[in-house]
Amino acid sequence: MFIDSHSHIYSSDFVDDLQEVIKRAEKAGVKKIILPNIDSGSIQDMLKVSSKFSGVCFPLIGLHPTSVNGSYKNELELVEEWLGKEKFYGVGEIGIDLYWDKTYLKEQELALTWQIKLAKEASLPIVIHVRDSFNEVFNIVEEEQDGNLKGIFHCFAGSIEEAWKIIGLGFKLGIGGVVTFKNSNLKEVLKEIDINHLVLETDSPYLAPVPFRGKRNESAYIQYIAKQVAGIYQLPIDKVAEITSKNVEKLFNI
Repeated sequence: MFIDSHSHIYSSDFVDDLQEVIKRAEKAGVKKIILPNIDSGSIQDMLKVSSKFSGVCFPLIGLHPTSVNGSYKNELELVEEWLGKEKFYGVGEIGIDLYWDKTYLKEQELALTWQIKLAKEASLPIVIHVRDSFNEVFNIVEEEQDGNLKGIFHCFAGSIEEAWKIIGLGFKLGIGGVVTFKNSNLKEVLKEIDINHLVLETDSPYLAPVPFRGKRNESAYIQYIAKQVAGIYQLPIDKVAEITSKNVEKLFNI
């Protein structure tokens, strides 16, 4: 049985067939799905989905770095407010994204630090978004790591050196559809890393694995990611599911 540790199936991409998407996931052996938040505009939709599919979908709360702008403090106050009134299983998706725009780098750094502190206060794990920003993110997480901070570097596609740095912080690597791409070096990186440091994710509706690359992703497709990982480690796919699912269950206490 699989756990999708990162999926945005509450987004508008699934408004017409969410019930079928959940059924396909269950048929594919996906028993639990973690739902990271984006910003204040996505909270209600996320909570509706996690309520409707209680026991399957588990919500996180956080402000995505691409939603950080000049009024980011208002968004963070809402994150803090929601943490006090609803059950969330982690703080995410948080981090730094410098791919599209570097205008709000300082604000992204402050928002990341703020949310890490919230997570530590609430004894919750964090889910980190990194895009063209590994050093900036790593430096902040390393500074804040006091032995009580844990989580996932989501959508990992970096170097072996970056992987060891993440593992050294006590964090897991989120492995998604990129591992199935022909032009990815992730397969070679993973050969140097113990599978116990991994969790599986789809990042639905984004980054669909081969053979669905370029199409809408969904949680059922985690089986294709797991198959690729199983090949890398020369393990049965059931063993990959067991190891990675236990990692997610322990991390999010689900």
